Amino acid sequence: MARFVGRENVRKRLTPLEGEPGRTTYADGAARIEAASETIVVRPPFGLAHEGDYEAVRLEPLFKALAADHVVAALLVRLGGYAVGVFEGERLVVSKVGSRFVKGRHKKGGSSSGRFSRRRDEQARALIEEAAEVAVRVLEPWRDRVEFAALGGDRTAIDRVLAADPELGWLAEKALPRLFSVPEPRQAVLERLPYDLYSAEFSVE
Repeated sequence: MARFVGRENVRKRLTPLEGEPGRTTYADGAARIEAASETIVVRPPFGLAHEGDYEAVRLEPLFKALAADHVVAALLVRLGGYAVGVFEGERLVVSKVGSRFVKGRHKKGGSSSGRFSRRRDEQARALIEEAAEVAVRVLEPWRDRVEFAALGGDRTAIDRVLAADPELGWLAEKALPRLFSVPEPRQAVLERLPYDLYSAEFSVE
């Protein structure tokens, strides 16, 4: 079963295997390492361009891909808050977070339920519009430098923010495949994102 492992932990885990007899295959953005005792597949988060087959455990191309730093835009949204930022490597260079109260779901029926639902929809719409406006303001100056976009939180809320302003279309184009699972978006949550951002998909067969 695949899991996500921090890049330094991947290096520590694999370094003892370097040079051992076996086979290493680089293809389709992943490294498949067939050592004497186990077979490991690692897929770096930002891709792995190197391709090749080696009759031994050869890790340099993988480690090079894992060590590379990138400029990444981050947009984290849940109904209740949002966080927007840009990372150069693991350093957060610009950010803005915000929150708006959005009522929880109403359990009762009747006319009061309808009023509650409309109020909740209004609150959610206000949050989405605010998050979109902030995202444009914070991220637009970095647009030409950003290589990837990290989207996280609630998928429906993220999609609504991206749809709220055409100027955010480029974020979807640069989005990483992984949707980052985060608690309520806050500054501290955003600042901790690089560990997950640079974690590789790691599986032992």
